[in-house]
Amino acid sequence: MSAAALARATAFAPASVGNVAIGFDILGFAVDALGDRVTVRRRAAPGVAIDAVRGVAGELPREPRDNTAGRALLAMQEARRPGFGFALEIDKGIPLGSGLGGSAASAVGAVVAANALLPQACSPLELLEFAMAGEAVASGARHVDNIAASLYGGLVLTVGIDHPRVKHIPVPAGIRAVIVHPHMFLSTSQARAILRASVQMSDFVWQTANLAGFISGCYTDDLDMIRASLEDVVIEPQRQALIPGFADVRRGAMEAGALGCSISGAGPSMFAWAPEASAAAVLAAMQSAFGRHALATDAWVVAVQSSGARLIG
Repeated sequence: MSAAALARATAFAPASVGNVAIGFDILGFAVDALGDRVTVRRRAAPGVAIDAVRGVAGELPREPRDNTAGRALLAMQEARRPGFGFALEIDKGIPLGSGLGGSAASAVGAVVAANALLPQACSPLELLEFAMAGEAVASGARHVDNIAASLYGGLVLTVGIDHPRVKHIPVPAGIRAVIVHPHMFLSTSQARAILRASVQMSDFVWQTANLAGFISGCYTDDLDMIRASLEDVVIEPQRQALIPGFADVRRGAMEAGALGCSISGAGPSMFAWAPEASAAAVLAAMQSAFGRHALATDAWVVAVQSSGARLIG
């Protein structure tokens, strides 16, 4: 069936880890073990309607302008003017306030599904920009790290906001990402509000060196360089107080063989990169540390490389 003839489509958009410690708002990687499903259908009336929101997220706004998926589709309609409206259903597989890109995944899933209904498909970069309009609803700012990771898959670097450029960064074979989600809520806007507006020159130099070293290590399969560089000296020190047990979790991961461990996006979830042989021990150490602080957790071990958002029906 041609794209022009489709009346309904469903897309899966994976969760994501934003920032990746040293790349605040510019680095992210997809977490394909969980995600959101969004179904979009044509409707004769113009505009966007949200018919249902289901899954783990609880109550979400049904007014399209206040919903990340709805706002993303409004941006698509304004740009493309397809001559018909969209009705959507959202099945949330990512807990809100988890630091796993739930708001981004809903926006990405919506634009990927709606794209299948258009007579002329949008480019991935256009879809990214529509989803950015949706993400701003949740975070209060246009940032691309979670959106790009969910849309493109794998580890991605995004440069620019008004004219974003997205590049996949290779990941050495055998590295696994360990993701641990403590059962608590932390809003992105709250986590951004505590950040200072300025950075010390010494921290700026250190963080820049770590970002460069991390990317260099990924391109050259240099695990020692990744281990030396995967340390956030700017954002993590400010946000760690919002996560009970942060220091214990990080220490446990590193002692178990992690290459690095930090906050996933705005938190409270945490992630570590580890060689495959150490991943299970790293996961156990992180969960145990959260448990000592009376926090139950969900956890996953995933390959960093993944396919990103895709049609599933």
